Amino acid sequence: MTITRKFLAGAMMLVASVVSASAFAEDYSHSTPGISGYDPVAYFTDGKAVRGSGFHVVVADGVTYVFATADHQKLFEANPQKYLPAYGGYCAYGVAIGKKFVADPEVWRIVEGKLYLNLDKNIQQKWEKDTPGYIKKGDANWTTMRDKKPSDL
Repeated sequence: MTITRKFLAGAMMLVASVVSASAFAEDYSHSTPGISGYDPVAYFTDGKAVRGSGFHVVVADGVTYVFATADHQKLFEANPQKYLPAYGGYCAYGVAIGKKFVADPEVWRIVEGKLYLNLDKNIQQKWEKDTPGYIKKGDANWTTMRDKKPSDL
């Protein structure tokens, strides 16, 4: 094999590896579990945020959720709408003001049977000053925000 052919073969391998690596990165960015890997059922049954396990997994509304136990997985499968977080798991206060902020799974409240997450404890305190008002604003905003990227808001 001549030097030119060796060079071309090496260059092709390099390009192929870069293309496959960027495809992997794109897939990986879309594979983050809902609620950052916390079990959505545990908020209701255990009264606390509990990390899920890769052994108990369900995809709902295009989002992968993981559960701490098989029982939690079964409860979710029987009634996903009961356990899905409001606003796709984004910060409830953020949605109320027209933004999509990543929520902290450890900062949450269940209000009238619905799980709401917030960005941090300071934002949660602000949200709790008028929870019904912020939920009303969030519900109204979510209808137009749901399918938009956070960067488009």
